[in-house]
Amino acid sequence: MRMGVLRKSQQAVRKSDDISAPGNLLAAGIAPERPRDRVVKAMSKHPFLSPTLSSAPGRQNSSEDALERAAFALRMQRPDEAERLAARVLKANRSNAAAATILGQALMAQNRADEAIAPLERAARRSGDPATETLLAATLSAAGRREEALEQLRQTTARRPPFPPAFREHADQLAKAGRVDEAIVVLENGLELTPDVTDLQVSISLLYLGRNRRTKARTVLLKALTAAPGRHDVLAALAHVTLLDGEYASAADIYRRVLALRPDDTTAQANFGVCLLEMGERDAGEAVLRSTTRGKPEMMGRAIHSLAASSHGRFFLRPSAIAKFLRS
Repeated sequence: MRMGVLRKSQQAVRKSDDISAPGNLLAAGIAPERPRDRVVKAMSKHPFLSPTLSSAPGRQNSSEDALERAAFALRMQRPDEAERLAARVLKANRSNAAAATILGQALMAQNRADEAIAPLERAARRSGDPATETLLAATLSAAGRREEALEQLRQTTARRPPFPPAFREHADQLAKAGRVDEAIVVLENGLELTPDVTDLQVSISLLYLGRNRRTKARTVLLKALTAAPGRHDVLAALAHVTLLDGEYASAADIYRRVLALRPDDTTAQANFGVCLLEMGERDAGEAVLRSTTRGKPEMMGRAIHSLAASSHGRFFLRPSAIAKFLRS
């Protein structure tokens, strides 16, 4: 018996409460973040990675010049160069917290978390900087030392003024440990202190989805959308919630906005095709699903499921038949 897309989608959400479970994130059109990517975002406000440093006039100090170049290399995704420059500064001055922080980032970007811990621990002790502490916690977790990471994040999220990326990292690590309710509390606390931080709003909405609390997820996302109407992740998550609620026309409208921002978002394309099928626009929906699979064999399974699950879709007895249909 064919299942409606709504019921299947709800079951898929219930399978995992993990905020970062690839199935949940990809279904919403949001690519799961790798730890090192999340770390770079957490450190984006660090003063030594700010563009204002490199634009300051009259800097003659060679260490400062090297750090500017190291920070630029990190932004340009050249972590080996950043490592070399930061290590040289740190060798000349072991107390240079900025050099230690950049070195830690460079090592993390090369998946060398174990080596990054020592310089980051020294930098965190000397600076008391919440961004450095957040990076240290992410590094500890990547190295398999989760309890130490969580303890560091408990301390960092207790700091005032609050540092929002620490709340997001804390919640993410708790969710990955299966402690989803605790993760929600962390994000709720963070939003009480910083109510307009979009990253926290997106994170908590995905956790709410993991608990099938779609009304709360939608409320948070609508607020986030008011503040950040052009954010792809906000729109993608809101479109997914709307699709799960069976509001296919509204979801299709939101997916059009998602695709206007990122035309190559194949997950959004597939979900948009589902919306069209459920709205009875069969030819248009099938055309979208066909375009989703062109040159992307990894999307074939998703397209097959969408066609079979939709109340206005198609059912094929042989895989070769549906493959031929999608390629036609």
